[in-house]
Amino acid sequence: MRILFVAAPFRSHLYVQTPLAWALRTAGHDVRIAASPDLADDIAHSGLTGVTIGPLVSLSAHMAASAPDEAPAAPAPPESVTAAGPVPPRAKSHQSQYPLGDPVAEMASNVRGWRGMFNPDEAFHDLVRFARLWRPDLIVSDTFTFTGSVAARVTGAAHARILFGADGLGQLRKACHEFWAHWRDDPAAPPSPADPLREWLEPILRGYGQEFDEDAVLGRWTLFPMPPWIHRPAGVSYIPLRHVPFNGPSTTPPWAYEPPTRRRVCITLGLAHREGGFGHSASTRDLLDAVADLDIEVVATFTRDQLEPGQRIPDNVRVADFVPLNVLLPTCSALVHSGGAGAFAAALEHGVPQLIVPTMYWSEKWWGPVAMANGVEERGAGVYVADADQLTAKELRDHLVRVLDEKEFTENAARLRTEMIAMPSPNDIVPVLEKLTAEHWGTPR
Repeated sequence: MRILFVAAPFRSHLYVQTPLAWALRTAGHDVRIAASPDLADDIAHSGLTGVTIGPLVSLSAHMAASAPDEAPAAPAPPESVTAAGPVPPRAKSHQSQYPLGDPVAEMASNVRGWRGMFNPDEAFHDLVRFARLWRPDLIVSDTFTFTGSVAARVTGAAHARILFGADGLGQLRKACHEFWAHWRDDPAAPPSPADPLREWLEPILRGYGQEFDEDAVLGRWTLFPMPPWIHRPAGVSYIPLRHVPFNGPSTTPPWAYEPPTRRRVCITLGLAHREGGFGHSASTRDLLDAVADLDIEVVATFTRDQLEPGQRIPDNVRVADFVPLNVLLPTCSALVHSGGAGAFAAALEHGVPQLIVPTMYWSEKWWGPVAMANGVEERGAGVYVADADQLTAKELRDHLVRVLDEKEFTENAARLRTEMIAMPSPNDIVPVLEKLTAEHWGTPR
């Protein structure tokens, strides 16, 4: 088969796709990864073959431009579907609470961000042109790259989404349909607000002689590289997939292999936010102040830019720009992170308790950090400490001491590791995708 992956312009999203792309390649299939020129070198460094689509994407500029100045304006919904209101200050969110308010207005705000950052107009043209030339049997696209669904529809290819966290799009889409249903059932309600996703994609599809439907939004199938206890909406055809963490090309410092003399803790804020420069991440000063007086060894993977001017590094902290988590975490007793999919999966793989401090950004709730924090806390394998804009050094210190001292966290993390290893690996998913794609075409491919 020919399989075309479509990646969002974040290395962290590409790295979620890479193990499955390689599993398909080593099974004998022809694989390409399409992405903006920003990812060309990263795709090449993965050893896979890339195809550039669309223009260079300034992540910082697009993220800043897509963030609403205030809550999205929309007609007031019928009383029966009005949300109770925002989460009180200092309360920790739960993925099942979203969206808070009008989901159609929330969808409209997200569409504005998805169009400029993940799906510029040129990318639709470039991907459809390439797909018509290369004729893929299957297109696997990042959940927010709708260029993949349009190209699949135009060429007749089978289409699957691949997630990197919670299914925020599926959850928001479900909330919108429930919202519209309430409007239809209320004869006193004003005209229902339009579907902003349909208003965007339908003219594009019709320009290629195709019609809009929900498969163009959610794909025929959805590859879900998260444990089954991560929140997800009903009504979506999910294919479970073990997330095999991929760190990208790197060198490992020799000290990372040396057994620590004290309990070791890793602190990381991930790749996406430090590269894009958006959102409100936890203060590195608070993170390091929290561990300064503890009898532990800390490895903090911060860049120079992430450290505050004049920030003192405690004696028990080693700052390293990057250390592969698959090397570092087997020596760690805990991981403090922002809820990135790669760090989350690596901690599960190595049975390490997690302390999650989600970065705050207006659309972050649809990307998965809160769902991951909810999941590990509910299973006793870690703690949802606080959102980044509410974190204090004392709060993190108290939670970290508890996680390190109470053996139940390590035992529960080991149990989750066993469960994760039992999930279908990328190699196991290859025959599943072969079968589904053959059924889509009605003939062996």
